Amino acid sequence: MSGVGIKDVAKLSGVSTATVSHVINKTRYVSDETKRRVLGAIENVGYTPNIHARNLASGRSRTLGLIISDITNPFFPDLVKSIQERALELGYDVIVLNTNYEPARDARYVQRLLELRVRGVMILTTEMDLSVIERLSSREIAVVFLDIGKVGPHTSNIRVNYEKGVHEAVEHLLELGHRQIAFISGPVRFKSAQFRRQAFLETMTSHRASLHTEPLILEGNFKLESGEQVVREMLRLKSRPTAVLAANDLMAVGALRELRRAGLQVPKDVSVVGCDDISLAELTDPRLTTIMIPRTEIGTAAVEAVLRTNSAEGREIRISTQLLVRQSTDAARY
Repeated sequence: MSGVGIKDVAKLSGVSTATVSHVINKTRYVSDETKRRVLGAIENVGYTPNIHARNLASGRSRTLGLIISDITNPFFPDLVKSIQERALELGYDVIVLNTNYEPARDARYVQRLLELRVRGVMILTTEMDLSVIERLSSREIAVVFLDIGKVGPHTSNIRVNYEKGVHEAVEHLLELGHRQIAFISGPVRFKSAQFRRQAFLETMTSHRASLHTEPLILEGNFKLESGEQVVREMLRLKSRPTAVLAANDLMAVGALRELRRAGLQVPKDVSVVGCDDISLAELTDPRLTTIMIPRTEIGTAAVEAVLRTNSAEGREIRISTQLLVRQSTDAARY
């Protein structure tokens, strides 16, 4: 049926248009019997509420914005899934926007979310044009960041304790006898990459007396191909590392592939550790030792924080990590 409006629903259900509006928007108590008649009439006439108009009238919506870095990275689909599930439980929809690691997209995405009058925005990226924070704050829209934010009015930050996981990973390799450990870092312009890099340096420095060489750091870009490229560079070195710790699992998988191409066996010749614990880490051969970052916990915390922060001071949310030892690490042979 075309041209169906709220008046048609009101007429069929025998109530006022205001009552229909209250049922749709849940803005006032309506008896169960009246609610049943209104919902039945909506279904019978095929009425679809104009959500955009409703948002304009109320100044708010049941929608949350989510900005992520790379939807092709298996870390993010798991995170998006947990966010959507928790948001749905609380009666909210989620709009997902992907930056592809390009901070310039942030301003355009934020403008679009402002136009849609979203209830809050979750910016779970490794990069950010910090100028957009002021735009959101000035509109009193709640924001939750991952690692890169500062707590303030309407602003919360989820801080992953990468240091704990990296420390455990390095200690694990040292206990296996590895003294030449290479670290594949993410781009140093990203704060999460800085946290992981610094944790590696600090842990290695604390064992300086027992190391054969200075800590080796090679920079990747968080993508699988860069793990391959960095390992190619590493294998040209005169003194080859016996272990590799990558700042994420995709680069670790790239490292595994390149080591195999070079005729080396993991972990017999080189041990490899990743970070994230994406589903692919369980499927590699050998299965990847990795630092587990709990994406379900992050997603749930992000949704709850963005709703709680809407009219209050934000807060810092700490998320722990844990090393999962699998088959890609073993004792050093030399």
